[in-house]
Amino acid sequence: MKLHEFNWRRFCAVVRKEFIQMRRDRMTFGMMIGVPMIQLILFGYAINSDPKHLPTAVFSADNSIFARSLVWGMRNSSYFDITREPKNEAEINTLLAQNTVQFAVTIPVDFSRKLLRGEKPDLLLEADATDPTAVGYAIAAMNSLTPTVLNRDLIGPLAKLNGSAPPFNLVVQQHYNPENITQYNIVPGLMGVMLTMTMVMITALAITRERERGTMENLLSTPVRPGEVLIGKIVPYIAVGYIQVTLILLAAKFLFDVPMVGSLPLLVAMTFLFIVANLAVGITFSTVAKNQLQAMQMAFFFFLPSLLLSGYMFPFRGMPVWAQNVGECLPLTHFLRVVRGILLKGNGIVEIAPDLWPIVLFLLVMLIIGVKRYRQTLD
Repeated sequence: MKLHEFNWRRFCAVVRKEFIQMRRDRMTFGMMIGVPMIQLILFGYAINSDPKHLPTAVFSADNSIFARSLVWGMRNSSYFDITREPKNEAEINTLLAQNTVQFAVTIPVDFSRKLLRGEKPDLLLEADATDPTAVGYAIAAMNSLTPTVLNRDLIGPLAKLNGSAPPFNLVVQQHYNPENITQYNIVPGLMGVMLTMTMVMITALAITRERERGTMENLLSTPVRPGEVLIGKIVPYIAVGYIQVTLILLAAKFLFDVPMVGSLPLLVAMTFLFIVANLAVGITFSTVAKNQLQAMQMAFFFFLPSLLLSGYMFPFRGMPVWAQNVGECLPLTHFLRVVRGILLKGNGIVEIAPDLWPIVLFLLVMLIIGVKRYRQTLD
């Protein structure tokens, strides 16, 4: 039999060998099945570019039937959920700055009086437009609502006010990104995405590679303590992370003209916590992975949900509640709010505090798990 002839027995033996290897490498097999399933679930159920039931604050200084009809009309549109009733404009600004609400509606004290006189009063709709895609459909729904929302109230002697034009003026103010420039949302968020991808992957690969080559054991045979080794290996990657942050901020300023309203030193300090949190994830993965391939697979397994559920690519409030709950557990979700809040809104430590403590909590949990497993691996 000639060597170049195709032999089915040899072919079947190779196929059988690959299936056996696949069965032994359960991590890789699980990734091949798990990643497509995660993509299917997230894209099929969690991703929605038309968010509804957005949290809305209503400040109504006019307790009239017209004001109540406006509020009920907004609720019935399914785009607005009335969650807060602020007492003044300062409270509205705080709610928008802290990302507590997406919209704020102000009904002035003389709304009904001017309406009855045919003077077309103003109705103010303020939006947190840091993510333009999250507010576009809701604003369009509000514009379509204004001509008809008071039809049932403008009857009898008031029917003359129920004409082709709306009986009041809808004034829309889109804060923080009035021109709906997507770069203002994407470029600052890219800082968190790049740090998540590189810090987790590089740390997991570097430490796993050290163990594969046996150089980690040689290093530990010296007088250097395990804690010193661990910190010494992490510090250079913190420096790499800050180099990435510097490059992104320079590009945001000089290439994309992203406004930088807040404190850059505060942003630098908050970035340190986020970098260390992702490095702790990489350390934990390195103690579980048996080789560099598995370490890369686990890093991608963590990065994919972070990218899709954090609000970077799709509106966070457009996802179902279960997906939002998963996203709230990811540090990238909160870091995106922090960096966008500082750069675009000028937020200080008080405004970012609600998103700061989840990052700190995630950091502590992952650091404890990572260090504990790392010491067990060395032993």
